[in-house]
Amino acid sequence: MSAAEQSRTRTIWLTSLALIAFAANSLLCRLALAQPAIDAASFSLIRLVSGAVTLWLIVVISQAKNAEKSAKRLDGNWLSALMLFLYVVGFSFAYLSLHTGVGALILFGMVQATMLLSAIISGERPSRMEWLGLLLALAGLVYLMLPGLSAPPLLGSMFMGIAGIAWGGYSLRGRGVTSPLAATMGNFVRAVPLAVMVFIVAIAFKTIHITAAGVLPAILSGALASGVGYAVWYAALRKLTATRAATVQLAVPILAAAAGVLFLAETITLRLAIASVLILGGIAMAILGRKTLIASAR
Repeated sequence: MSAAEQSRTRTIWLTSLALIAFAANSLLCRLALAQPAIDAASFSLIRLVSGAVTLWLIVVISQAKNAEKSAKRLDGNWLSALMLFLYVVGFSFAYLSLHTGVGALILFGMVQATMLLSAIISGERPSRMEWLGLLLALAGLVYLMLPGLSAPPLLGSMFMGIAGIAWGGYSLRGRGVTSPLAATMGNFVRAVPLAVMVFIVAIAFKTIHITAAGVLPAILSGALASGVGYAVWYAALRKLTATRAATVQLAVPILAAAAGVLFLAETITLRLAIASVLILGGIAMAILGRKTLIASAR
């Protein structure tokens, strides 16, 4: 196997593991908060702390020979940490009311919209197919949110929308990172004090509720699905174009919805199915339209 083929295979594996981790986060968060076995502020804090600790241990082990050098500075930055914090907190509060599949659909719909709009703002000229795809995805989101018995709660949807925008920005910033593991650890460490402030506010409003059944999913979400999962995603992003990074994430809502049905006995409504086709199909059309435009420009 050539070096190029080995690199391609490695990227495929890293991307697949990251997507599974993303879907697992939705499942674990909804599992803990739906009961409810824990409150959203506590879940967010435990998730970030366990992720930071896990990543620190991995970095220390992997850089044992350069421990003195690596300890002199903390990789990552405050802007990425803020985006990570907004994603984690918005994600947790959204899953107080949203089902697994609905939450993942709103999240990654906003993620793709953020990444595509970023490309447009940076100077790329949208084709007709791109505009049609974006309008189709927007129509799907509007249809999902229309008032009715099967419409998702508005407040939870707003929280998930904020989380999606933040994660889209976090993914875009991650494409230029040279040390994915160290950068992810630094971002988690910086995000912890921000989550502590939310936790303190929750204490003031007496909304804290913590049980063992809620702590375990929070730790698994932070240590494995988030900490390790995001480091893997950062590593995969180094070999993915923005178009491919946006495309592959379209699989996450499908994986999350399937997990919700299998493990949480959630149902897939007709509204969710139609909205999924419109949103995911529209985004895929926009991505393919941009890819075609780039190819023709060459």
